[in-house]
Amino acid sequence: MLERLKSIGRRFRRELKVYRLVFRDPRTPRAAKLLLGLALAYAALPFDVIPDFVPVIGHLDDAIIIPALVIVALKMIPNEVVEEHRRSVGL
Repeated sequence: MLERLKSIGRRFRRELKVYRLVFRDPRTPRAAKLLLGLALAYAALPFDVIPDFVPVIGHLDDAIIIPALVIVALKMIPNEVVEEHRRSVGL
């Protein structure tokens, strides 16, 4: 169980590196950069659409909104750009 959690953590860190590289790539459309920036801001800012003190739903909105923004952004980016950066990170 612990080894699986470590593996998930390593993959998560590598994906974050990929997103950072994709964000800086000039071939990435502005709209995709905006969505990636919004996902980062939403994760970092202290306020949410639904406050965290609301049981279950307060944390669930973070688990839905942030991945949704990232998924939509990745669909806008050419596949070869994402794959190039994934290879450079080692995924």
